[in-house]
Amino acid sequence: MSSTNKSPDQTAARGKGRPTPTRKQAEARRSKPLVPADRKEAKRLAKARRDEQFRREQVALETGDERYLPARDKGRVRRFIRDWVDARWSFSEFILPVMVLFLVVMMAVSLVPSLQGDVAGRVMIVVTGAMYGLFAVSIVEGVVVWRRLRRRLAERYPGDAIVSGTWYYCFSRMIMARRWRTPRPQVSRGEFPGRAGA
Repeated sequence: MSSTNKSPDQTAARGKGRPTPTRKQAEARRSKPLVPADRKEAKRLAKARRDEQFRREQVALETGDERYLPARDKGRVRRFIRDWVDARWSFSEFILPVMVLFLVVMMAVSLVPSLQGDVAGRVMIVVTGAMYGLFAVSIVEGVVVWRRLRRRLAERYPGDAIVSGTWYYCFSRMIMARRWRTPRPQVSRGEFPGRAGA
């Protein structure tokens, strides 16, 4: 008989070396108590996990690491939008600083006694009208940019769906000053995605 032929006893000896667990034993091993035995330790571990996740997310917002970004910023479509918006100069990105300046002017006018009455009223009307006008211009710019960007996305990622709320994602990034944007811009001005050297 060939030496390669082994008896059933020899084959069993070379197996897993332990009996197969019963269904009851397997279920008991898989089941976890709903309330942990050491609740204080469980709380500490859960807090440590949350802190670690938060730390990774903050680092990802600085570095653009796709793995740990918040859900609203994940995906290549969102990344393309961020890079496109960050690569261009935008009128809308100066809206918030200018509006803050207008608010300061309005407060100053209301606090100066010599400017009370008709003068203060006229200043308030002019400043308020200017604020609404700037915001309207930024919305028009947002619509124009989004139409161009949507065509680029269709060319670049034809199979990817553009989910609801993507226009607002683009617009909200446009009206934020570049240095205040999160995730932090990962491209320089003029470094549009999909172009040579980008």
